[in-house]
Amino acid sequence: MTETTTTRNATPTLDQERRDLLSSLAHARHFLRFTARDLTTEQASQRTTVSALTIGGLIKHVAEVERGWADFLVVGADYMEKDFTEWTEEDFAEHDKVFQLQTGETLEGALRAYDEVAARTDELVRTLPSLDVVHELPKAPWNTEDAWSVRRALLHIVAETTQHAGHADIIRESLDGSKSMG
Repeated sequence: MTETTTTRNATPTLDQERRDLLSSLAHARHFLRFTARDLTTEQASQRTTVSALTIGGLIKHVAEVERGWADFLVVGADYMEKDFTEWTEEDFAEHDKVFQLQTGETLEGALRAYDEVAARTDELVRTLPSLDVVHELPKAPWNTEDAWSVRRALLHIVAETTQHAGHADIIRESLDGSKSMG
């Protein structure tokens, strides 16, 4: 079956690649969210390593990054700044706030925002006409390529989420000994 094939009850089916992407996203998200189980906002905001990262901050960051990449899937880099290479130290300091729950922000709110972003991304995986569309990337010191396909951006979301789930697992284990696995 192809992604446009429908069953008798007109429910659209997805091709294997899209099912695999959705499964990989769900798996990575589960392990990130799992690190926050049974935590208060205060605990989720606590630094437990020499890093400034916290569980709540990582969830907030991953949601923000995924939101940006979901926009990229649809319109390319037009929604982004065009040149991150000209950022000042003040710009980076402002950006770093996305890695911490700020006053008035809660773990519950960060998780809810993450769920909303994830639902939108998943819908895009299901409905975008092609994963082969290529968009130019903005200029940034961390971009080593000029353009990415929608597929490559989705793989990046999986990788980013997985990487930060590992960070969160270390933070959680340092916080109270809880582990995601093992």
